[in-house]
Amino acid sequence: MQGALGSSSRSMDKILVHGGYPLSGSIKISGSKNSALPIIAASLLTRDPCVLHRVPDLSDTNYMLQILMHLGAEVERASGTVTVKAEKVESIAPYEIVRKMRASVCVLGPLLGRCKEATVSLPGGCVIGDRPIDLHLKGFQSLGAAVRVENGNVKVFAPKLTGAIVSLRGKFGPTVLGTDNVMMAAVLAEGTTVIEGAAAEPEVCDLADFLNKMGAKIEGAGTRRIIIEGVHELHGAEHHIIPDRIETGTFLVAGAICGKGITLNRVCPGHVASVTTALTEAGYKVVTTENSISVSPNGSVPKALELVTEPYPGFPTDMQAQMCALLSTTEGISTITENVFPQRYMHLAELKRMGAQVQIEGATAIIQGVERLYGAPVMASDLRASAALVLAGLKADGVTEVRRVYHIDRGYEHLDEKLSELGAHIERVKE
Repeated sequence: MQGALGSSSRSMDKILVHGGYPLSGSIKISGSKNSALPIIAASLLTRDPCVLHRVPDLSDTNYMLQILMHLGAEVERASGTVTVKAEKVESIAPYEIVRKMRASVCVLGPLLGRCKEATVSLPGGCVIGDRPIDLHLKGFQSLGAAVRVENGNVKVFAPKLTGAIVSLRGKFGPTVLGTDNVMMAAVLAEGTTVIEGAAAEPEVCDLADFLNKMGAKIEGAGTRRIIIEGVHELHGAEHHIIPDRIETGTFLVAGAICGKGITLNRVCPGHVASVTTALTEAGYKVVTTENSISVSPNGSVPKALELVTEPYPGFPTDMQAQMCALLSTTEGISTITENVFPQRYMHLAELKRMGAQVQIEGATAIIQGVERLYGAPVMASDLRASAALVLAGLKADGVTEVRRVYHIDRGYEHLDEKLSELGAHIERVKE
């Protein structure tokens, strides 16, 4: 498969950020990682070719394509376009294949829907906290599948899937991957499935749009209640992945931290309304068009904020770390309460190494803005934390050395190159 290993060769790199250089200009935002992963998996639901455009070149998407190849699919990649033809499909995905990425569990739904059985190894935990797949499995059981978890593997089996009312309400809030998984299994079930407590994220809508192009009958995506009328089979389809809203938000914060004025093109402004609202409340000038957003200083001193992370359309947990970086040099006392993953604060210790003044009380980070940050060697702990450390380095005096940047390559397509286009002095070097 051409390009399948495009990001992995850079796994041992580190990024050096030379702070103090203002950003200006414009860039294009890449396709959404969190849309691409389940949509790639959904291509297993048909024997026909599926053509996917704007698939970002990330280690996560490349791992997902490798999983599909292991399952028997033919995969071709040319730049941002991926073609998948899954004429024959195996139903077993072992640990060696799925261990690197939690989102690999989203092959369970399409394999169950098409093959009526699947065995997928559990990929393990995540440093941002416990993210169980219990609701995925309960959803499959509601459709008539038998479920077993043994020896680190999830096994699901169903001679026939039957539409049902599936509740995905859980103590952690709506589950995006759970909604995706159940939706992909239900499209080939007999009868009507109603998902109650569904996730409403744009990525769920994007998957539903793709499935409908394949011949599925899905209504209500984007609300807490999704109705799926099962069909006998699906056919191939062509689809453009939506823009990545977290990459959009990350670059908006970069423009706020040290921008003279930057513009992001190929975006969906409505998907990042909670972020642009927060930046406006903090005192930045934000201007949107149908598919672009500009952010620039507003001539006034930025103000402290009180933020609470919530499921979409609330402020996203995936933007919490980046906002910590911004608020660390914003005058006054800001607070961020993490309601989605309360343990997701490992980046704060690294920001403290750069001079940030932060303390944690329960699930709330209390940030006392300081006049300046200082470059230091720091260690990325997860995808969004790594981006936050790069953003902090843009503002800091001196050089910030960010290690473990393989986290960045999981979810940001050429982050360092795009920042360089905007005027950042940033370089990627070997460890």
